Amino acid sequence: MSKTILVLWAFVSLLTIIPGFSRERVTFHHDQTARKVEVGVGGTLFTCFIYPENLEKQCLYPILTPSGKFVTRGYPLDNRPFERVDHPHHVGLWFNFGDVNKLDFWNNSFAIKPADKPRYGTILFRGFSAMDERRGRLAFLTDWVDVQGKVLMKEEAQYLFAGEGNIRSIERITVLKAVEKVTLTESKEGMLGLRVDRAFEEPLTAPELLLDASGREMTEKTLNNEGVNGVYRNAEGVSGAAVWGTRSPWVALRAVKEGEVITIVIMDHPGNPNYPGWYHARGYGLFSVNNLGGRGFDRNVPEVKVELLPGQSISFRHKVLIAGDMDDAQINQWVKRFQ
Repeated sequence: MSKTILVLWAFVSLLTIIPGFSRERVTFHHDQTARKVEVGVGGTLFTCFIYPENLEKQCLYPILTPSGKFVTRGYPLDNRPFERVDHPHHVGLWFNFGDVNKLDFWNNSFAIKPADKPRYGTILFRGFSAMDERRGRLAFLTDWVDVQGKVLMKEEAQYLFAGEGNIRSIERITVLKAVEKVTLTESKEGMLGLRVDRAFEEPLTAPELLLDASGREMTEKTLNNEGVNGVYRNAEGVSGAAVWGTRSPWVALRAVKEGEVITIVIMDHPGNPNYPGWYHARGYGLFSVNNLGGRGFDRNVPEVKVELLPGQSISFRHKVLIAGDMDDAQINQWVKRFQ
């Protein structure tokens, strides 16, 4: 295990002994046949870590509120009525990047034609290194490979799951270690990404291809905004579509789903490269933070390029909250705890 992982984990472990810091019980159920780990918080299913062989990356899918409402899109794994059918590589919550030695790890999916696969990278699951219910910690290893299976980077990653009352949190700590010389060049396609449920999208302004009431893809475009009411905002007071491409310590996405107010917050960490990161937050449902976006978002910023020699590494740390109605002051309290 890298020194970075050990230091970050020691800090997180201290939180469990701070008076007044109360956490719900976290449980893990590993279904090796289905290649998933079910994560329970407070006695209810929160999410699953899935690592099927037919996906080009691992992800958390689905993610639910304490009341059992989905915050992640179902398509393409479990279609739900009137969802969009764009971007099949957007599954649950994941981490990858769009330009690693000119290979695109972000957009790879079953939709890529075999002839085009050499331009894409895949993240191969190599095993779990820890499954600690007392700490809510799930750690695992992956290889970032090209189409021939050549390893470019090795990844040590961990998720830290927690629950406090009606708030659920997911922290991801990622360490990428180069096996050969690796260059990560600025791209808007990254890094910690979440594809949200239809309720969190912005309303359509023109017809789109959607799934029908039975979950089948429609043959004609349609305009359906029933229950769609998502609104982004960031720490600087920017809201709506204008949040895209901005840099901020956090961005929140709020919606009312089946009568319940739900807020999703993604936080960047001050220790990350290029803090605060750029937010690839789209009205159609993509919600991500990207510390290596650079001129992929803003042509006026200096070039962002990370070069790693064999054995060198880079680390990232992000946090996601799933909560009820949260104002800026409440979010900022969580941000302070995360620093």
